[in-house]
Amino acid sequence: MKYISDNTDFKLKNSAVTLGKFDGLHQGHQLLIDKVLDLKEQGYSSVMFTFSYHPYNLISENELKLIYTEEEKVGRLRDCGLDVLISYPFTQETKSIEPEDFIKEILVNKLDARVIVVGNDFRFGKNRRGDVDMLKAMEMVYGFKVIAFEKKSWKDTIISSSTIRAELEKGNMEEVNSMLGQPYYIRGKVLHGRKIGRTLGMPTTNLTPSANKLLPPCGVYMSRTIFKGKAYPSITNIGYNPTVGQMKDKRVETFIYDFDGDLYGQEIDVELLRYERPELKFDNIEDLKLKMEEDLAFGRDYFGI
Repeated sequence: MKYISDNTDFKLKNSAVTLGKFDGLHQGHQLLIDKVLDLKEQGYSSVMFTFSYHPYNLISENELKLIYTEEEKVGRLRDCGLDVLISYPFTQETKSIEPEDFIKEILVNKLDARVIVVGNDFRFGKNRRGDVDMLKAMEMVYGFKVIAFEKKSWKDTIISSSTIRAELEKGNMEEVNSMLGQPYYIRGKVLHGRKIGRTLGMPTTNLTPSANKLLPPCGVYMSRTIFKGKAYPSITNIGYNPTVGQMKDKRVETFIYDFDGDLYGQEIDVELLRYERPELKFDNIEDLKLKMEEDLAFGRDYFGI
C-alpha cells in the first residue's frame, strides 16, 4: 500500500476512491473499503482518501481524541489490499475549499476518480455544503460514478464513530468491538517502566499512548497482545498506578500469560476484550498484590488457560 501523508502534490490514475474521516475503521467503513477492493478486481486503483488531522479539531477548542491514531489506522489498513491511502492535510485552506472545487481539483484532477464510494451522509467542502446529491449531479459532467451506502446498524443502533466513542468511554468493550468488527487496540513501543510488577512477580510491558488516543476508563481489562503476528492472552491495566506513586500520564501496562521474552523496544498491539474492574488505590503493596493475583486468576479462567 502506498501511503501519501500531509502532501498535496500527487496525481493518480483510474481510481475507485472512498472518502471519509474513517476514525475507528468500523463495520460501516468496512463496507466502503470492501467495495473499492471489489472494484480493484475490475482494474481500478483502490484508494482511500481521508484527512491527517481530524476535521473536528480545526473548528473546536476541544481536541477530539481518536479511536485509532494515524499510526494505528495505517497499521490496520496496510494488509487489507488497498493500493493507496491518502491522509490529506486538513488546514484552513482545505476547510475553505468550495465543494465544486473539491470535486474538480481533488477528485478529478488529482485522483482521476472513476468511481466514488461514500456513505449516504457524506458531506464535504466549505460549510459542509457538498453532499451525495451534488456528487451525483456531477456524474455526467466529469464521467465518474457515485456509489452511496446506507448506514450499517448493530442491535438497532446506527454504527458511527461517535456512537463507538460513547461506548468506549464507558468501558463497554464488547459493544465497541462488535461495532468495530474487530478488537479495539492500542499500538506502541514497549518502554522501560518502574519494574514494580516485576518485584511483585508479575512483569508487565509498558506503553505510553499518544496524547490524542481515546482510551477507555482506567481499570483492568482482559486483553490480547499481538507481537510479530502472534496473539498472546494477557491482562492490561490502564491508569496512573495510584498505589505505588501516581503517574503524571496514563500508562498501559500488560501482563502476558506464559511469556518470558524481552519486548523492550519492540512494537506491540494490545487488544482490549473486556473491562473487568476500575483502577483502585490500595493501602499497601500486599493488598495490591493480592488483588493482582485475583485478576490473573480471573484472566486464566476467562481465556481457559
